[in-house]
Amino acid sequence: MTSIPALPPGPERFAERLIAWQRAHGRHDLPWQATRDPYRVWLSEIMLQQTQVSVVQARFEPFLQRFPTLRALAEADLDAVLAQWSGLGYYRRARNLHQCAQQVWHEHDGIFPRTQQDLQRLAGIGRSTAAAIAAFCFGARAAILDGNVKRVLKRAFDLPDTLTDARLWALAEHLLPNADLDAYTQGLMDLGATVCKPSRPHCEACPFAADCRAHLPGGANLERPRPKSAPRPRRVQTWVLLLARLGDAVWLERRDSHGIWPGLWCLPRHDGIGEALAQAHTFGAVLTQTARPTCLHPLTHLDLRLAPIEVTLTAAAHPAVDDTADHAGWFKLADALALGLPAPVRALLSIIDR
Repeated sequence: MTSIPALPPGPERFAERLIAWQRAHGRHDLPWQATRDPYRVWLSEIMLQQTQVSVVQARFEPFLQRFPTLRALAEADLDAVLAQWSGLGYYRRARNLHQCAQQVWHEHDGIFPRTQQDLQRLAGIGRSTAAAIAAFCFGARAAILDGNVKRVLKRAFDLPDTLTDARLWALAEHLLPNADLDAYTQGLMDLGATVCKPSRPHCEACPFAADCRAHLPGGANLERPRPKSAPRPRRVQTWVLLLARLGDAVWLERRDSHGIWPGLWCLPRHDGIGEALAQAHTFGAVLTQTARPTCLHPLTHLDLRLAPIEVTLTAAAHPAVDDTADHAGWFKLADALALGLPAPVRALLSIIDR
């Protein structure tokens, strides 16, 4: 274990006070709480990575209804998993989720490993996520250290931003209590998410308000409200989406395994209307073409301006089909909506006949 650096004093009885605060003021009504079922806890932890709690709350139970058990998820087709994941974003998590379920089912007889180290060997489970599962499900004495927890510790002990992750992990492990690991772990999550926020923290509601080093006079690690500056302009990328319709079928193509929406089924993407119509003409005679309303779809690093162009083709058309049916094809609308689709494409297909 990495040695703990010399640190300025911090809150006394840190774990004890945090546990008491969590039980009195923490979150207790989230749908994945009040259980030690590793399947539910693991699913919630993966969903919560880089996704707001409110979004996960709306999607957690529907996902469980579709895949109520680890076996159901492990034996499901990946497209079905991606379809149920639609709207949660960061679709690589869904593929890792599916792979992890298969690993646990086939390599561990359907039983999740109990230790942080063994959990980390599964697809999509990092050190902090493994610790959360081990603590919540098995009472393991394992430390979490996500972005929220780093912020709590840096402020409570007024640690410099230059402190290495190795040092932070050492501190996180040193602070672990010998009991009530689930309440302590949940308390760290709750405090970072609801009180010790990146900006405008609610220090008056913090259990460490009296001795948080950053909150005391001279503390350097508490971000005070700053005058708002003009936001940096976001990079915008325009995609023309071809919505080609042949009777009650639409043409979809699976995206590459890298880049935006990796591995999802999508309407063909083009740089301009002319390019999109050129593809449409390879399918047959175009009867009508209609520009659908554009929409702006925000991603982490840019905004996608999506401009759908809808074309209807003659029923006698002989569409060109990709050599591999796994990568392109005509789908009846109901079948298309059962695939893993990006959220804006799903929304478009859901209303085309209204």
